[in-house]
Amino acid sequence: MRYATVFATLLLTCVAASAASFDAPKRKSGLWEIKVENAAGMGGQTMQQCIDEKTDDLTKNNMAGKDQSCSKTDTRKEGDKIVSESVCKIMNSTAKSRAVFTGRFDSAYKVDIKSTYEPPLNGMKESTTAMDAKWIGACKPGQKAGDISMPGMPNINMQDMMKNLPKRP
Repeated sequence: MRYATVFATLLLTCVAASAASFDAPKRKSGLWEIKVENAAGMGGQTMQQCIDEKTDDLTKNNMAGKDQSCSKTDTRKEGDKIVSESVCKIMNSTAKSRAVFTGRFDSAYKVDIKSTYEPPLNGMKESTTAMDAKWIGACKPGQKAGDISMPGMPNINMQDMMKNLPKRP
């Protein structure tokens, strides 16, 4: 279940990172609590992520159309929502995802993600993930931007992970 949460977070990063097509809002710097619920029977998980403006820029700049595994990334504003769609290769499957972001990025936001997988990914044809994020204050002592912590798992740093992603020529 915890690995499914990490997977959902990485998928969200891929979907959301296509925001280069317009001036997307940035999250407020500090510690964010993100609750992830997956309707595919994988349960839920709560994580905390320390971010700063550079973290959001790094995510956007490293992923937006440069990840070899994505053939489509499109993000646009629709009224008070941000809609992001992507088609990405994940393992031996093609994932088509649509994420809808609502809320205020300086205090709280919500993301609803619907994905389909062809062929099914580890037996899963589709998934629905909901993420609720809220700003909870300054990052904890010793944390650096990009750090993600989850109960029972080693800490990971998204900046470090994204620096190692393959780039298109």
